[in-house]
Amino acid sequence: MSETRKIRMVLKSKPTIEGAGVHLKRVFGFSEVPVFDPFLLLDDFHSSEPRDYLQGFPWHPHRGIETITYVLYGDVEHGDSLGNKGVIGSGDVQWMTAGSGIIHQEMPKGDDKGKMWGFQLWANLPAAEKMMAPRYRDVKSDQIPEVALDSGVKARIICGSVAGKSGPVTDIVTEPTYLDIRVPADTEYVHPVKSGHTVFAYVIEGRGAFCREKEPFGYEVKGASYFDMQREALVGKETLVLFEPGDQVFVTTEEEPVRFLLVSGRPIGEPVAWQGPIVMNTQEELRVAFEDYRNGTFIQHR
Repeated sequence: MSETRKIRMVLKSKPTIEGAGVHLKRVFGFSEVPVFDPFLLLDDFHSSEPRDYLQGFPWHPHRGIETITYVLYGDVEHGDSLGNKGVIGSGDVQWMTAGSGIIHQEMPKGDDKGKMWGFQLWANLPAAEKMMAPRYRDVKSDQIPEVALDSGVKARIICGSVAGKSGPVTDIVTEPTYLDIRVPADTEYVHPVKSGHTVFAYVIEGRGAFCREKEPFGYEVKGASYFDMQREALVGKETLVLFEPGDQVFVTTEEEPVRFLLVSGRPIGEPVAWQGPIVMNTQEELRVAFEDYRNGTFIQHR
């Protein structure tokens, strides 16, 4: 018998500044480790004011993680220490496995109206894979399948499978799923998820109720007062829902549709030593990584 996941936690994203001065919303990060294992961080960068994002994320190192960038509107130019460079635009994804080390930059440019909207998710790597060779997977929008399901529900599949179709990003060690789902108004949708995996939904448009929860005081709320929550537990934009264990998730809408990112992955269950853009398992490994960076030996594979 299927077990519906209940809500474990609701988080409101918070404004912050990263890179050389990019204004964004931090959904979760360092303070939530290890609750989101294998995921480390989710940022929502969303603005129609170029001054909020044009300074971008100049050259910086990564080791021990994967960074997943999903663009809804605008362009992001990128380049790295291995000679890779290019642009990801509206609907595109870049799945970068930093592995043993890479130095790169990401410079948001916006669209012709100045609008920029995208997300960056950090996924941890297990100890056995932290020093793997770096790799990029730039995925164009037309390579990402979209499936139409019952009652008008639509899902873009970046990673994982829905209704027999699979996304273009495969062979990731934590077996992630990354979906962009739209549920029309006055609709209930049930989505199967892997038992034992960490699962969360991040609402980007509209409002929805998750897992038939009707009591908003029955789970932890971070980043907002309990009294800011609707009695029907309808979750609005820039809000994340983290789920308890189970093998399916319910989403219900009323007069508004809802659009959300649904992300899941297999927990790693290892110690996390994290400083800035580098995530390892021990403080000694962090010390070595930063020493490599200072000494010019950070890039292990070319």
